[in-house]
Amino acid sequence: MVNQSHPFDAIKQAAGDGAWSDDPAVLAPHLVDWRGRVHGTAGLIVWPRTTAATAAIVRAAAAGGIAIVPQGGNTGLVGGGIPRATGDSVIVSLARMDTIDPPDRAGLTMVTGAGAILEHVHAAARAAGLVFPLSIAAKGSATIGGLVATNAGGVQVLRHGTMRALVAGIEAVLPSGTVLAQLDPLVKDNSGYDIKQLLIGAEGTLGIVTRIALRLVPAPRDTAVAWAGVASPAAALALLEMLRDRLGDVVESFELIPQAGVDLLVANGLRAPLTGAHDWQVLIELTSVRADAGLAAALTDVLAEAGVADAVIAQSEAQAAALWRLRETLPEAERRDGVAVKHDIAVPVARMPGFIVEATPIIEARWPGSRVLAFGHLGDGNVHFNARAPAGSDSSAWADAHGPAITAAVNDLVMAHQGSIAAEHGIGSVKLAELARVGDPGKLAAMRAIKAAFDPLGIMNPGKIVG
Repeated sequence: MVNQSHPFDAIKQAAGDGAWSDDPAVLAPHLVDWRGRVHGTAGLIVWPRTTAATAAIVRAAAAGGIAIVPQGGNTGLVGGGIPRATGDSVIVSLARMDTIDPPDRAGLTMVTGAGAILEHVHAAARAAGLVFPLSIAAKGSATIGGLVATNAGGVQVLRHGTMRALVAGIEAVLPSGTVLAQLDPLVKDNSGYDIKQLLIGAEGTLGIVTRIALRLVPAPRDTAVAWAGVASPAAALALLEMLRDRLGDVVESFELIPQAGVDLLVANGLRAPLTGAHDWQVLIELTSVRADAGLAAALTDVLAEAGVADAVIAQSEAQAAALWRLRETLPEAERRDGVAVKHDIAVPVARMPGFIVEATPIIEARWPGSRVLAFGHLGDGNVHFNARAPAGSDSSAWADAHGPAITAAVNDLVMAHQGSIAAEHGIGSVKLAELARVGDPGKLAAMRAIKAAFDPLGIMNPGKIVG
């Protein structure tokens, strides 16, 4: 029993014995982001197991005017799950809400808790002959609730969309402690505003998502994975267009990787997939539910027609996994190389090749010695456009000194191409000032009005997205 004499005591009481801690050593790993660049402080962490327990915690926080910060796997890249430095926040970890219900094969859905690990969800769907078609490099630690809160994308957006397209229903706790019961995975529901869509991508600023009904798809029976060298981003996009024209809706993923990215992977002990060096390379995956689709042969034919002279097509699942391991390891290889000024940006797909070839020399000329690394999801117009420090320099000091100016310059170029400064990682606290600077004033005003309506006390993950 908690003796209630401190504002946090009511929250401890709501959480229950064994479901809270104020031990600084326990709190410490929850107070820094994955990159180690965003730090915060908090006086308490709680681990609810149910929606009802989460609602009780939120009601106690609302009664005391205490800020709460929802946190999933803490794999975010913009500080969205890290509390402010004021020390007056409570972290609500969803880690113990890790349930995964059996898939509904008829409805092609599956209900999970917010704390379910993405990799475990993949395994549960696969055991039923189905697929949850969203994958990211952090799948072994990222949670479904965090993916919903950030409207995560990943390598399969080209065919299946972001989390916004993959969520069929949501159960959530609103800032008042009221439970939003929109978990039923209805295909059609025109009974009013679709509140769950407001919560997707809201980074926990409008409520805490506790359970999710996910959309699944039938498992593919034929898959082809290839790594190919191309002359330029424009040539890569032309190859994607040819694949679609010739083969239809079988292109699952289409990733763009520069030679500099391959060099980083080799420096980290991995083997280059191609024998020759190419300024640009692409990783392609095709899938079909037809066992006799003949995708490998069809992919070979299209590559030949496109004039691609250097390519490797996986001959086994192990070889396909090895090619994907290269792509998934690239962010970690870049991190080991040093601190970079990173940007997760999007422009219209047709504009992306032009953006890359225009923006790269501008940034490298303005900051002599800097090395741009642009890679990612070319097919949906989202690349990670990162500026690395000059070789041999103190990358952390360089990023601290030049990062804000580089980011402003990149974002100005993005907006000139009718793009977005946050394609899939969100705004969090890291991009808050830049969103206020370059964001559409009408949209920002609407967002602030929605925030005020949902969270008039301002307790739900303050300091994120809209301040």
